[in-house]
Amino acid sequence: MLFPVISGFLQTFQVGLKSLLLQKLRAGLAALGIFIGTATVIWLVAMGEGVSYQAQQQIKELGATNIIVRSIKPTSSKKGGKKTDERVARYGLLRSDLRRISSNLPNLTRVVPMRELKRELRYQDHAVDSKLVGCDDNYRILNTLEMARGRWFNKRDEKENVVVLADGTAKRLFPHENPIGKAIRVGASYGSDIYTVIGQTRARAASAAIGGSLDAREYNLDAYIPLSTLQRRIGDFIMRRTRSSMNGEIVELSQITVTVANLDQVDETAAIIETMLEQYHEEEDYSVVVPKELLRQAERTRMMFNVLLVVIAGISLFVGGIGIMNIMLATVTERTREIGIRRALGATRTRIIEQFLVETVVLTAGGGLLGVGFGLMCGPIFSGLRDLVSSFSADLLPPIVNALEPRIAPWSVGLSLGISLVVGLISGLYPAFQAAYLDPIEALRHE
Repeated sequence: MLFPVISGFLQTFQVGLKSLLLQKLRAGLAALGIFIGTATVIWLVAMGEGVSYQAQQQIKELGATNIIVRSIKPTSSKKGGKKTDERVARYGLLRSDLRRISSNLPNLTRVVPMRELKRELRYQDHAVDSKLVGCDDNYRILNTLEMARGRWFNKRDEKENVVVLADGTAKRLFPHENPIGKAIRVGASYGSDIYTVIGQTRARAASAAIGGSLDAREYNLDAYIPLSTLQRRIGDFIMRRTRSSMNGEIVELSQITVTVANLDQVDETAAIIETMLEQYHEEEDYSVVVPKELLRQAERTRMMFNVLLVVIAGISLFVGGIGIMNIMLATVTERTREIGIRRALGATRTRIIEQFLVETVVLTAGGGLLGVGFGLMCGPIFSGLRDLVSSFSADLLPPIVNALEPRIAPWSVGLSLGISLVVGLISGLYPAFQAAYLDPIEALRHE
């Protein structure tokens, strides 16, 4: 029972294939539309994935994979709810918190502690109010600080009185001199220390505030010293004098910034850190900040690219399907007498429909497979064309094109081939039914 069905289908397939071979140019042009549509989908998705990847990397560089843990001065205790009115307040992150976070979270790629204070910097008759930051080399990498002259401090400089000046700080203290090697005073005149300038950073644009996740920060009036030097020379205890009284505070670390490898790990890691801190802090003297706006922007960017590319895929292959329908309708008109003869010889309407659907599927599948093959060559072809254009003039292409690397998305291959087959079937159904339901007698009379 099954053998006659298979035999009949193979016979119909042979008839359809022979019909296509009789009109090679027409069949080739019809398949070309699907070929172009399929290849275009894969190319556009690959380009879009490349651009999306670049956008994701830029968002990551802005700090989307960072979790910022800050010290905050509590206004009330959890137990009594009374305001802190002691003359010396102890609060904030501890060095033991830093050790726990570093040792208990293996998925962290970087942990950056820092302590910052407001201090007056002096050199001869020049003075500037600066933010003194105790940190390490990871802080420079995290905030993309580049050196204009001199060097950043290293492990050999730990506990040494060395300082790196930000661009604005250096220009105010040394308007006409090279600051490298000069000695400056850090702190008020009655309690100042001498520090040797070993480096100066380049001017850096201030970071903009992003919603409630990241605060704006000005980098050009900073001064950087090793964190161990700050702990040894200044310590954790800071006394502040006001008009009516003197208040002190003890803070070990101002901020700990941790970086995870993937965006998907940010929320989970932040929750673990918050749970860990709750166990060792009686009061809520810290805040865990996640750059949610950046995360949402990353997700919106990816969704926008995907929606755009799916729309383009549909349009490209829809145009190819219209071309195939047009060809098949013209074929039905030209082969009306042939259809009448086959019907007169006993061919059923099912066989006629199968014949025209076979022709359509062969066209779409052939064009689709060739399009997939060409689409997979997107990377080498794009690189070759880019190098060819660049050989004429290096400035002819914009920087984004020079940096773009197409990234083939596996789903785009299956999607484009699947859509091409579906479009082919839909495009062939109407011509197939039109051919099958021709009146055999009228078809035989057709010239």
